Amino acid sequence: MSKTEKSFPRNFTGCLTCVQVLNIMVLLGFMLNYALRVNLTIAIVQMIGSPTSPTNVTNVTDTLNVTQHPDHIEQTRFPWDTQQKNLLLGCFFWGYVLTELPGGRLAEIIGARRVFGYSTLLASILTLLSPGAAVAGFGWIVALRVLLGFLLGATWPAILPMASKWIPPMDRSKFMSNMMASSLGAAITMPICGFLIAHLGWESSFYFTGIIGVMWSVAWFAVVYDSPAEHPRISDTERNHLMKALPQEDGKKGHIPVPWRKMLLSPPVWAIVITHGCSVFGYFTVVNQLPSYIESILHYNIKHNGLLSSLPYLGKYLCALASSVLADHLRRSGKLSTTTARKLFTGFAVGLPGILMIAQAFFGHDRVWSVAIFTIALTINGAVTAGYLGNGLDIAPNFSGTIFGMANTLSSIGGWLSAFMVGELTKTHNTYEQWQIVFFILAGVYIVGALCFTCFGSGELQQWNARVEAPNGALAREEEPLNDKTEKA
Repeated sequence: MSKTEKSFPRNFTGCLTCVQVLNIMVLLGFMLNYALRVNLTIAIVQMIGSPTSPTNVTNVTDTLNVTQHPDHIEQTRFPWDTQQKNLLLGCFFWGYVLTELPGGRLAEIIGARRVFGYSTLLASILTLLSPGAAVAGFGWIVALRVLLGFLLGATWPAILPMASKWIPPMDRSKFMSNMMASSLGAAITMPICGFLIAHLGWESSFYFTGIIGVMWSVAWFAVVYDSPAEHPRISDTERNHLMKALPQEDGKKGHIPVPWRKMLLSPPVWAIVITHGCSVFGYFTVVNQLPSYIESILHYNIKHNGLLSSLPYLGKYLCALASSVLADHLRRSGKLSTTTARKLFTGFAVGLPGILMIAQAFFGHDRVWSVAIFTIALTINGAVTAGYLGNGLDIAPNFSGTIFGMANTLSSIGGWLSAFMVGELTKTHNTYEQWQIVFFILAGVYIVGALCFTCFGSGELQQWNARVEAPNGALAREEEPLNDKTEKA
């Protein structure tokens, strides 16, 4: 990869370029992606639990209570216990884990536009149906969350194949920071949903995020296309620049089989998979459990809950953006190789939160210390965008969706295990002492992930990624690495 490779030129036509529009839509898409999942983590605090008003009407049926909200808004309440609550929070991952790998591979074959777009649209419609499903019965809301996970599971790995066609190599860390807009989405969604729930009832959090999701989906299909060659409104200047920067994607049709044996025997691939699983295990534990921890251990009310729960996610996005810009600059200037940059930022983003979780185990009973440690840990974790998160594009851009699908499959299993772990540890005694065990487990998982990537990670293009045209025009693989000039602009 050339050290002198230039960044993508801005504003060819005096307005937004297609790449800039893509960045904006992906950023908003991942904000929405987490809004569609974290709405439950904030709403569930008011969906279950003890009534909040002495005027409540109880025992309406055997399965739910109807209470009067402090603002005299009638709310449906459910007598779900701690195990049921954590089952509901964790069942999202039952479906999520099934479509990670197929979603990445499907995006490599038919394009990310359809995979990401239709998955988000259908997930938004399901979100609108969530209040009705909850009233229909616990089994119905569990089934809906499983299906929601099934749809959203395909979205994350789908973006990497799109990046391989639209984003020059030296700009990819910045592009990957758009995925961390999911944290920004959580940071915005939680206080908004907290406000809506406090004034309109918990159902409003699902209606708000669902409607926004449908609106985004319509815009996505209107302005985003799978490659520069397919975009009907791209300028000739921008298209030619991208074709020169990404010559391996100059309109070739078809796809090549995944070299499964070589991929599964590749240490850099497993470094991505294991590190991603460890990092996301910690992240999902906080995403799903922080609102409940703030309420049950720190004893903050719902309005404070939404605001405080959002702080770590806002910090994570800002760190993702800053670290990605820094990493691309260091790589472009030749000060750091891609391998060194990926290892350095991964060690920082995954290892340091592990140390902070140890601090949380000792100081987490204090409100100020607890919120500060959570915020710092997840803020630092945002630097994964400059580390392992987009590493699949470095080592095998032709199969980056498949690699990310493998990694997110493991992390999805970890997401379910984290909810199960917290449920089992706190079902009998929901105390700070039990949460200390959770924090020590998180610390160990984070540190293992950081060490794994430091030892086995790589930023070098792998030999099995190569793709050429056979003499008869059919697609074939060659056993030699891609020529260096395919990575130069």
